[in-house]
Amino acid sequence: METGTPIVRVHDIHKYFGRSHVLQGISFEVYPRQVVCIIGPSGSGKSTLLRCINFLEDPTVGEVEVAGVVARAKQRGRAHDDAVRKIRTMAGMVFQEFNLFPHMSVIDNIIKAPVMVKGLPMAEAVALGEKYLAKVGLMEKRDEFPSRLSGGQKQRVAIARALAMQPKVMLFDEPTSALDPELIGEVLNVMNELAREGTTMIVVTHEMGFAREAANRIIFLNEGVIAEDGPPEQMFTAPREARTRQFLQRLLEGAEARGKG
Repeated sequence: METGTPIVRVHDIHKYFGRSHVLQGISFEVYPRQVVCIIGPSGSGKSTLLRCINFLEDPTVGEVEVAGVVARAKQRGRAHDDAVRKIRTMAGMVFQEFNLFPHMSVIDNIIKAPVMVKGLPMAEAVALGEKYLAKVGLMEKRDEFPSRLSGGQKQRVAIARALAMQPKVMLFDEPTSALDPELIGEVLNVMNELAREGTTMIVVTHEMGFAREAANRIIFLNEGVIAEDGPPEQMFTAPREARTRQFLQRLLEGAEARGKG
């Protein structure tokens, strides 16, 4: 469903690491309430693309627009820095490895950015933090430290932390890849609920069940280019590209083998 003005517009993004051309002219748009899943083999540039959207990686070429704010590759100066700062506040990022501050309680982890970056009064930030902690089902862990949490709980706190910035789009970089298999479901349940509520999301994932259920669109990235882009039903039942078919077949066979094991 593509309605209104795009929340995210990625235009002609290239990324080099030395001589390695990791992203080769990536362009796409994400509209309000869309869930876009980015899939593809390891090394295809998925995480690099996500990090280029909020300039955790500087693109070598191209531009990114988030909610009307544009930042371009190779730009310098105050205007560019301000644009990148705004983009980062509007694009909430959930990482593979949680990245919680170990010396801070759960609630302090969540309110740090709203207070320090957005200047929210403490009482307002705490109320917001508690709202999102309740949303991810962890109010009882409010005053715990990360070392006392399971991996799934840490990731749910990380989601609450990103939501507390009230971003325009949520970016998820393989959010279940560091979790034990029995903990993956609790994180996917939260993400499915966000999708049902209409949260705009870009998700790099190997979880094909989530992609099939929650995504409006799936982008298949292969060797630094978008090899295919379409709705889940097309991608899973009648992919146009042989590379897509081979990738999905390998993934599904691997999942079956793990299930039998």
